[in-house]
Amino acid sequence: MKPIILIPARLQSVRLPQKMLADIHGKPLIQYVVEAALASNIGPVYVASAEPEIKDVVESIGGKAVLTDPNHPSGSDRIFEALQKVDPDKNFDVVINLQGDLPTVKPDIFKTLLMPFEQNPTFDISTVGFEMHDPEEINNQNIVKIVFGGTPPIGQGLYFTRGVPYGEGAFYHHVGIYAYRRQALERFVKLPPSTLEKRERLEQLRALENGMTIGVAIADEGPLGVDTPADLERVRAILKG
Repeated sequence: MKPIILIPARLQSVRLPQKMLADIHGKPLIQYVVEAALASNIGPVYVASAEPEIKDVVESIGGKAVLTDPNHPSGSDRIFEALQKVDPDKNFDVVINLQGDLPTVKPDIFKTLLMPFEQNPTFDISTVGFEMHDPEEINNQNIVKIVFGGTPPIGQGLYFTRGVPYGEGAFYHHVGIYAYRRQALERFVKLPPSTLEKRERLEQLRALENGMTIGVAIADEGPLGVDTPADLERVRAILKG
């Protein structure tokens, strides 16, 4: 496999505008994400930026960025445009979509992310989850859960939901990091939004509704995403230590 890491980033966030440039102990949020991706040594790293302000910040810290259409409906569309610009010769066969609002992400998660591809060459997409234990988080509809088929740590994503899967058993929190086989990404971005995708507001359901397979690796823990001012304060406290 020859992976490339692409980080979609935009300033227009409803709940926390300008969050990509939010200050965390003297560094912009996006810098933590870029540094973790580079430290993984998985492959080249580019930020797919919707605005020149993000591109300028990334390049000022020594990172690489490419400007993309600000009107893309999803991060997958954004990274696909970036991929075409930075790799027109198709040298990379695995495309990692790393959300730009995960400043606590650790470099070792990328190897975990690629494990399903290594074990099952038929998976189109790979992603990561971790077990949940807090009942409040399990019942939180802002937290996406994986309906996991198989025996951890590697299995198949049968469904993704904001609700709570029925019955006894483990609950898995979905981490918004994906690896696409290049052909799968090319197919995915051409598909129209699906019924379940619009209902749950989860892009990955478009893949499942169209017969694509998603491998899942269960990690010990996952990064904290920043969606609200409260999330930002939690991250500041974590990274201070």
